[in-house]
Amino acid sequence: MSRLRLGPIADDKPVKLTIEVPGRLHRDLLVYAEIHAKATGLAEALAPEKIAVPMIERFISADRGFATARRQR
Repeated sequence: MSRLRLGPIADDKPVKLTIEVPGRLHRDLLVYAEIHAKATGLAEALAPEKIAVPMIERFISADRGFATARRQR
């Protein structure tokens, strides 16, 4: 099984945010969620909106330009 960048997902108090994503991205999120569920031993895949949040968080935390700009803010 492939090693994913995304580990277990913590349950946190949500804030509602409505966005539109292209159909291709939605399909990719569904497939990623299935693979993630198998890799982490979940009984079923998470919904796309649940899997997208930690992906965005990980992306932001790895963005050095953002970290620098945030500190200088």
